[in-house]
Order: sequence, then structure tokens, then C-alpha cells
Amino acid sequence: MQSITIGKTAEALNAEFTGDGNLTVTDVTHDSRQAHEGTLFVAIRGLTMDGHRFIDDVMRRGAAGVISEYDAPADFRGGWLKVENAREALAKAAAVINGDPSHQLDLVGITGTNGKTTTTYLCFALAKAAGKKAAMLTTVEYRIGENSEPAVRTTPEASDTNRFLREAVDDGCTMAAMETSSQAIDLHRCDWLRFKVAVFTNLTRDHLDYHGTMENYYDAKKRLFDGRLGERPGSCVVNIDDEWGVKLAKELIDNDQRVVTFSQISPADLTAENIDVSLIKGTRFLLRTPIGDREIRSPLVGRPHVYNMLSAAATALELDYGLDAIVNGLGKCVGAPGRFERVPHDGDFAVVVDYAHTDDALLNTLKTARDLTEGRIITVFGCGGDRDKTKRKPMGEIAGNYSDFVIITSDNPRTEDPLKIIGEAEIGVKETGTEYLAISDRRDAIYRAVARARSGDVVIIAGKGHETYQIIGSEKFHFDDREVAKEALAKCQEDA
Repeated sequence: MQSITIGKTAEALNAEFTGDGNLTVTDVTHDSRQAHEGTLFVAIRGLTMDGHRFIDDVMRRGAAGVISEYDAPADFRGGWLKVENAREALAKAAAVINGDPSHQLDLVGITGTNGKTTTTYLCFALAKAAGKKAAMLTTVEYRIGENSEPAVRTTPEASDTNRFLREAVDDGCTMAAMETSSQAIDLHRCDWLRFKVAVFTNLTRDHLDYHGTMENYYDAKKRLFDGRLGERPGSCVVNIDDEWGVKLAKELIDNDQRVVTFSQISPADLTAENIDVSLIKGTRFLLRTPIGDREIRSPLVGRPHVYNMLSAAATALELDYGLDAIVNGLGKCVGAPGRFERVPHDGDFAVVVDYAHTDDALLNTLKTARDLTEGRIITVFGCGGDRDKTKRKPMGEIAGNYSDFVIITSDNPRTEDPLKIIGEAEIGVKETGTEYLAISDRRDAIYRAVARARSGDVVIIAGKGHETYQIIGSEKFHFDDREVAKEALAKCQEDA
């Protein structure tokens, strides 16, 4: 456990301090439930909750003091650090109190609309192939070496991230890879982390309910690269087949930063040629790099995964892993759960579960499926409630244009009316003229899709991927697309 005096912490934050500066601080949090003796509590006034309500409680638990944007109450007894921005202070304090663990790791930050999770898994696999002990923070899991726990969110709060990285360093890790979402960047969760490599996968429509415009969304992503989080990354790995990637690469080069580009269709530092994709054999391609060319054979399926492999390979080269580690790592990594994951069965058609929950991700998934089958594509998809509504009609259009039959169903409706969400997606499907059904019950939708499949077909179950729950109203219910698909396949065998 690291420790520092509260006075030294106040100096690092450039905070206005009152109280005993010699008190020892061993942790920092914005969550009052995590407070204990020696904790520095950051009181954040959010949209629905004000952390100042819990100050008395955390002080009774033995907290060393409070960080706030407000003056200390007249009757407060303890250390009080007044700052301009509590979220920024949380990130800075988390780094300082944990001994700046990101400075002791080759930290890789991966951002983009699609591909973050798989790329993180690939970077972790390449580090392992190079003989490094690694850690990773993903949408699916948080992992240190062989020890894993389920993820709480894509990018944790700064206090949780720094605590995790400290544990990784203490456990002997020399590398860590993490997904960095646009919301997390905007909320200062990644401030004061030192990234050895920052990766840009792509940028397509998503989270506009939060960012408002694509320009704002792009700007949030760009902060990972341009130094606004505290330091510039050592290297920037950028997909230049994406129009926003082209813009980013140019702006970073103009800013005298190191940029490594990758592409499937344009001249770049790393490219893929002679791409061959098979639902059974996986993906093969010739990887061209500045230090040599190698044939890659991967169990991952689809051209979108080639982009993920290119970004991971570029990252590995920046970390001096070498081509042998890249070939071996990419050859063994099966990727992240729920990313074009085939559901095993003995039938002569395929069932695939995929996390595609944006229009661009769904397009990539269905294009991959179309390239791999001569039969029909049967697509089950839905759209999340209380999230970006602008993608619902486009998702319907894409499902209709690239499928032979579509079933629109519920995803995580949350507090919205599932039928209303389905209706908004249905508009897009109708315009394509493709045959479809609207079935609110997701289990029934999956059963109906599997029952329709014939020899050579592919059933795509899109939207939830690795998730093992469905959120209806404010409650979470157990629901795993892969489990339900297996049940549906078993029923088909019984009925045959």
C-alpha cells in the first residue's frame, strides 16, 4: 500500500488546504462506500447525486480528509482541499497516492467506436507472446496475469484504474492495455495516466446522446493523443482507412508527434495484403511492416478483425516485441468473448453472437457474414433504451439491406418502452423491403431465428455479445445470447 501525507497531496493538486498536513493518506475515492481509515474522499456534485451529502459518513469511517470545489464548512474537523475541478483532482490524487503506477508500465490506451475490446485482448496476447507479464482493463474483464474479475464498466474511475495499475506493478507486470471510452476521457478518468502507446481504431456514429455532435465525439477521443490528459503518449497508432483517423493523423503529425499508421487499402506503416477469411479456418493475410513481412494465421474471423490485428501489431512494434511475438500471439488469440463468437453445434449452418450495437458495427458484422456464406443471413437485433436514438433507423436499414430475413427484438430497453424502440428500428427495415418480424421477447426471437435456419445459412444475433444480462426498467435479469442460442439449437435437434 502506498502512502503520502495529505499536505503533500494538497501541494501536488495545487489545492487550497486547511487542516493537519501531516495526516497520512493511503487511498482516494469518490465512492463513500469505499471510504476507510486514511482515505481521501472526493466530493463530486453529479447530475443525480451530490457527494457532499456523504462527508459526515466518510469522516466517521476514518477518512483523512475531503477534496471539494467548495469552501470547508465552518464546523469541519479534518483535512480539506479546495480545488477548481473535483474530477480532475480525483485523477491527479489517484496517480499521486498510488505512486504513479502508469509511469512504471508500458501502458497502452485504445480508443474508437468499434474494436477497442478485441484490440485490448490482442495487445495483452502479444505481450504474453513476447514473454511479458501483462494486465488489461476491458469492457468484459479486468485481468492481471492469469487472475481476472468481471468488469464493472469499460473504463473505471481514475481511483479504481490507478489502484488496479498499482496492483499490476506490484504483481510484476511490465505492460498494461486498457480501453479508453470517450465518456471516460471527457469525465477525466484517464487524466494523468502516462500512455506509452495510444491507439485509434475508428470513429462512427455512437454516443451522440452524450456528445451531441460527431465533432465533439472526435474531440473527446483526440484528448487521449494530444497531451490534454496531462502528457502526450510516446507513440500514436492510427487507422487511416477511417476519415476521422486521417484527420487525427494529420493533426498529430502537424503537432510533431510520433504517428504510426495502419491500413487495409492505403499506403501505411503497417498494411495487410492477400486477406483470406473463412468461417472454419479463421483469417489469413500478409502483414507488411517497416521491419519485415510475415504471414498471419488467426482464429479470428472477418476483415474488421484484420484492423484490430494491425493496430495490435503496430503497438507491439512500438513496444519492441518483434515479429515472432506478433505472429505467435495473433495465431493463438481467440479475441474477446461475444465478438463474432460462433456458437458450437453439430448442424450445417452457423450461429454467431456479436456485440454489434451501432450501425457501423452491425454493417461490419453483416458484411463479414455475407463474405462467409452462400446461404441466407438471418439477423436478430435490437437497440438499447435510454441511449443514442439516432442510430435506430440506420441499424434497421443495414439489417434489411444485408440480411435475407430480420427479426427486430429488445436489447436492453431500460426505462423506454420496448415496442417504441422496435418501432423506430422497424422504419429502417421496412424501407428495404426485406421480410422481417418484430418480436419483443428476445428469447422467443432467438428461438424463431434458429428454427428458420437451413443448410448453409448464418444466424447473426447482434447487440449484446458477451453480456450475461438484460436490463428491463431498472432491473437486471440474467440473459446470455450464447446460452439461449444453445437452448434453441438443442430444441431444433429434438424437433428434427
